[in-house]
Amino acid sequence: MSTPRRDPRSRTVLRVGPLKPSLEQTLTERYGALDLPEEPGERATLLSAHGADVAAVVTSGRTGVDDGLMGALPNLGAIVNFGVGYDTIDVDAAAARGIGVSNTPDVLTDCVADTAVGLVIDVVRQFSAADRYVRAGRWVADGNYPLTRQVSNKRVGIIGLGRIGSAIAKRLNAFGCPISYHNRNAIQHSPYAYVGSAVELARGVDVLVVAAAGGSETQHLVDTEVLAALGPSGYLVNIARGSVVDETALVQALADGQLAGAGLDVFADEPNVPEALLTMNNVVLLPHVGSATVETRAAMEQLTLDNLDEYLTNGRLVTPVVEPAG
Repeated sequence: MSTPRRDPRSRTVLRVGPLKPSLEQTLTERYGALDLPEEPGERATLLSAHGADVAAVVTSGRTGVDDGLMGALPNLGAIVNFGVGYDTIDVDAAAARGIGVSNTPDVLTDCVADTAVGLVIDVVRQFSAADRYVRAGRWVADGNYPLTRQVSNKRVGIIGLGRIGSAIAKRLNAFGCPISYHNRNAIQHSPYAYVGSAVELARGVDVLVVAAAGGSETQHLVDTEVLAALGPSGYLVNIARGSVVDETALVQALADGQLAGAGLDVFADEPNVPEALLTMNNVVLLPHVGSATVETRAAMEQLTLDNLDEYLTNGRLVTPVVEPAG
C-alpha cells in the first residue's frame, strides 16, 4: 500500500552517507540538502524536525536506505542512488511504500569491465608481485622472476552476464578466451555458452569472474564447493560485491594452495581486508576502485543529479530500479 505524499516538486532533499565531494557540494548549494547525522541522538532530532519534509534521499551503495529510515520519512518519494549497485537499499520496502529508486547504470560499465580485465591480467601474469620483486632488489639478488601463466586463450567463466559481465566478456573474447557464463536464466541469442550452476561453470574454466549483483539472492554464491571446482590451477576475480564470495572459504582455499590466485576489488567488510590476504603474492588487492576514474565518476554524478531533478520536477526517474508512485 503506497503512502500519500506531497507534491514531488517539494525540494527538500536528504543526503544519507558520504558521497563524492563535488556531489555533496552541489546538493548543499543547489538544493539546500540536509545531511543525516550518524550519531543516533542527532539523527533522531533531525528526523523529528524535518523527516516529514523530505521528498528525496540521495545515497550510495556504501550506505543505502533501510525500511526503518523510510518509515521516518512519511513523504519520501524517491531514493536516488549514486552507483549501479543498490543492494543496501531495501527495494521491496520501497516498492511497497510507493517510493521510487534509481541507480546509475551504463555510465560505469566500461571502467568496471576494464578493471576486471586488468585484474585477470595482473593475477595470472603476477605483474604486481613482479613489480614488488624489482622494488625489493630481488631481480639483482635472486635473478629472473619465476615464470607465470598466459592470459590469452584461457577459458573464462562469468557469473552474471549483465551489462558489466557482457562488457568483460567482449574484452576477454578479444584475447581469444572462450567465454561461458552462469545467470539465473540463459540469455537468448548470447554468443557465449550458458552453464546451469556456478559449480559447473567453475569446473570448466581457468578464470572465474564474478560480476553478479549483490544482495541476499547471491550471498556466498561462490562458496567452498565452487572454489573447489575451480581448483588449484584456477583464478578468481571479483569486481561485483564482497558478499557474493564466501571470503572465509576463499582465504582458506588460497592458504591451502587450492586456488592459483585471486584478483579482488571488493570485500565482505570494506574497508577491512582479511590479514592473511595481505601477505599473499598470488593475490591482487584493490580498494574498490572499479569505477573510480574522473570520467566515470563525473558521469555518475551527472546521472544522479538528472534523476533527482527529474523526480523533483516531474515525479519521475530517469533510470528507475523501482518506479515512484504516480
